Amino acid sequence: MEVLRTQLLWVRKLIPMIEGNTLRDIRDAVKGGLLKERFRAAEVNSALTITYAGVFLPKHRVGNPGGNTALFVEVSRGLYRLK
Repeated sequence: MEVLRTQLLWVRKLIPMIEGNTLRDIRDAVKGGLLKERFRAAEVNSALTITYAGVFLPKHRVGNPGGNTALFVEVSRGLYRLK
């Protein structure tokens, strides 16, 4: 039981780290021209070689229903820009 508790605490610390790195990587990709100023999840996945942008972008958009930190603006359906 203690091992499970330790693993859960580790995961809770890891997720914000991954999200922070992803945001930094998206900003760098836009700044470096790898991503356009407005981008779709598939473009982010391709540019950063990740698979979770389709969840990450809406989770962190302005007005998200979960109350997560707003990092992106959805300018039209599925099209985002940095806030």
